[in-house]
Amino acid sequence: MAEKEIYFRDRIATSDDQGRRRWVFAKLPTGKYTTRRNVVALILLTLFFVLPHIKIQGEPFLLLDILNRHFILFGAIFWPQDTYLLGITMLTLVVFIILFTVIYGRLWCGWACPQTIFMEIIFRRIETWIEGGPAKQKEAKNHKTLSFYIKRLFKYFVFFTIIFLSVNNFISYFISFDGLLKAWGEGFANNNIALGVLIAGTTAGMFIYTWFREQACTIVCPYGRLQGSLVDNDTIIVAYDYKRGEPRGKNQQGDCIDCKNCVAVCPTGIDIRNGTQLECVNCTACIDACDSVMEKVSKPKGLIRYTSEKGIKEGIKLHFTGRMAFYTVVLGALIIFLGFLMFSRTEMETTILRTPGMLYQAQGTDSTSNLYNYKIVNKSRKELNLEIKLVEPSDGIIKMVGHSPIAKPESATEGVFFVILPNNKLTSHKLGVKFHIILDGKIMEEQTASFLTPKTNN
Repeated sequence: MAEKEIYFRDRIATSDDQGRRRWVFAKLPTGKYTTRRNVVALILLTLFFVLPHIKIQGEPFLLLDILNRHFILFGAIFWPQDTYLLGITMLTLVVFIILFTVIYGRLWCGWACPQTIFMEIIFRRIETWIEGGPAKQKEAKNHKTLSFYIKRLFKYFVFFTIIFLSVNNFISYFISFDGLLKAWGEGFANNNIALGVLIAGTTAGMFIYTWFREQACTIVCPYGRLQGSLVDNDTIIVAYDYKRGEPRGKNQQGDCIDCKNCVAVCPTGIDIRNGTQLECVNCTACIDACDSVMEKVSKPKGLIRYTSEKGIKEGIKLHFTGRMAFYTVVLGALIIFLGFLMFSRTEMETTILRTPGMLYQAQGTDSTSNLYNYKIVNKSRKELNLEIKLVEPSDGIIKMVGHSPIAKPESATEGVFFVILPNNKLTSHKLGVKFHIILDGKIMEEQTASFLTPKTNN
């Protein structure tokens, strides 16, 4: 095989024979897939910028306050007691990524990854608007003039403004938008972490989008590397139909006329006709570019399309296999299961334990008492006036130390109480007692504990 046919296996597309950086000047694609990607990107960007500003009853709709262990997901408040959900979420995410990639390849990379959306949907379009198309950018880079530097500085200013605002918005997910405004008002005097994230995030963003660019996908991103070990011959990918396209050229029998439009629009600088490559993020730019050419030369579209290696080899259209259906059902079940766990939580969580180190106490000559500690975590945004009721044994009584439990919103309430049982009901050294936690006449929780007595086992 000739060197020009295998070079892409020896080095990444952004490196030349000497290992020097080869800049990618991608042409902006147009077509149905590009339009769909723009719509998806617009929806995701709108969600990204709007979600931190939505409030429900004065609280953020979405908050990930890691330092204070205060999480609000879609209006539901999560406490440290809910950290088991984090483990389940991480496990679900890992399984989801593996199954999703096995079926759909790098669909995430091309359609939903923040790197792709900001680089291709926002910054590359701004760059083209300011500096012109790929040809003008190459010429300006090789023949630097005063106009080149003015445009470059203006581009960097626009990039910086967008990145700076985006990083601020990102921070508001973790300290809330009100917290961000407060931090700015105090000059970040009481929030050095947020200031550090702002500086580091803005600096990293400028580095990535002005210089590192597509190399973030091909060199740094771990998912791109992982993808190579997960795809198989049935995985959905963006691929070139070599059986239909070869031999390529205007006077050849294959449908590919070797116009290289697919290369011109590729944001990572590869030639999709060389087969599946590490750098391909499945962005569909090459599909739109090729389809437009096929339409002009009166040939069927789909020379480059969503398909699979098996589909190209056997000449069959992309179809939903039994394995794809099974994995998709598993993915859906994982999401439903996680959603059920998150939104089926009660608004409160109670713990009742007999006070450690305390024995029984005689209450006169006919009764015995034990001391108990209770802790009630109120996960809701309203105050809860609760009652702790002894249900087993039913002839015992509870004597609160202080007032009845009043659980403040989004806080933990602690207290103590005595359980007093008549001696004639003490049948063994250790009894089981059962409590109901009642709110507005409704049983919210049931708790059990032990009760020590002076009765000895015979």
